[in-house]
Amino acid sequence: MRPAVVVDIKEVADLSAEIAEVHGHLRIGARVVMTDLMADDRIRRHFLALVEAASVVGSVQIRNRATLAGNICNASPAADTAPALLVYGAIVNLIGAVGARRVPLTEFFTGPGRTVMQKGELVASIDLPVPPRPAGAAFGRVTRRYGVDLATINLCCRVDASGETRFAYGAVGPRPFLVTDSRGALTDLAASGDAKAEALRELIAQASPISDVRGGREYRLAMLDVMSRRALRTAGERLRAQ
Repeated sequence: MRPAVVVDIKEVADLSAEIAEVHGHLRIGARVVMTDLMADDRIRRHFLALVEAASVVGSVQIRNRATLAGNICNASPAADTAPALLVYGAIVNLIGAVGARRVPLTEFFTGPGRTVMQKGELVASIDLPVPPRPAGAAFGRVTRRYGVDLATINLCCRVDASGETRFAYGAVGPRPFLVTDSRGALTDLAASGDAKAEALRELIAQASPISDVRGGREYRLAMLDVMSRRALRTAGERLRAQ
């Protein structure tokens, strides 16, 4: 493709470069770059796993330029911020010639490089609901090397005081996706190891990885189990530390 015109929207005044508190949400404007997102005290306090995810997007130079909105609009199945946004219940605010609409991130991705956005629509902002009760979350990923690289797998785990556990997975299907254990087996300290292993297997079974240059299907599935356990442990520790 050789476009005749490339439009840079970073100077569009109506698209915010701020993070604001709006009706129980933190609203991240379309022009907020990763570096500013990571430095925001409110994001660090309520959405630490998103900070962890943003910190591995590209290089320092890329994070100084790349926006959170752009990362999800690209709709890569391996987008590092997508799993964190999914477990935190992100909502995408779209604007276009026909008006505005709000789309839960769980419904935003439709496939590799594809979203529900219509011709002429832009992402105006992303809303993150501030958790009403204590919660802990952790992000993790596997890459072929250290430094700038796409994830072989990535994931985020969030647990809250009610016992609900959310996992979101990337690079193991045509789009990032969210799975939830509401029974409390994964956070129940009295539950047996077998019960927890079975609950985790049921969640991982919803992944459909392929083999490509970054890793084989079997390797991805094996690492999903390992990394899910690690993220669950860290998320639980962060919840108990509050």
